[in-house]
Amino acid sequence: MRVDKLLWYLRLAKTRAAAQAIAEEGHMRLNGRRIDRAHQRISMGDVLTVPSGAGIRVIEILELPVRRGPAPEAQACYRVLDGNPVDPIAAAIRNDA
Repeated sequence: MRVDKLLWYLRLAKTRAAAQAIAEEGHMRLNGRRIDRAHQRISMGDVLTVPSGAGIRVIEILELPVRRGPAPEAQACYRVLDGNPVDPIAAAIRNDA
C-alpha cells in the first residue's frame, strides 16, 4: 500500500492530498530511512515516524486497512510506539492518591 493512502486511511491526514504533501516533504521515516515519495510502499510490521502538529508520532503498522473507516477501526491497524506525553498535573494527582 502507498504511504499517502495509508496516512489517509489511518486518519493521520485529513485528505489524500494532505497525506501526499506530508510524504513528499521528506520529514517522514520508514524503518529509520527518510522517505520523500508519496508512492513509497508500506507493509505490515513497518515502523513509521510521522510529523504531527505538536511533534512526531512513531507507529508500527499491525495490519493494512482496506478502507478509510471510523477512527476506532483505523486505530486498530497500528500501535503507537512513542507513547503519550505525561501530563504533569495528572501525574501529581495520581502520586498523591
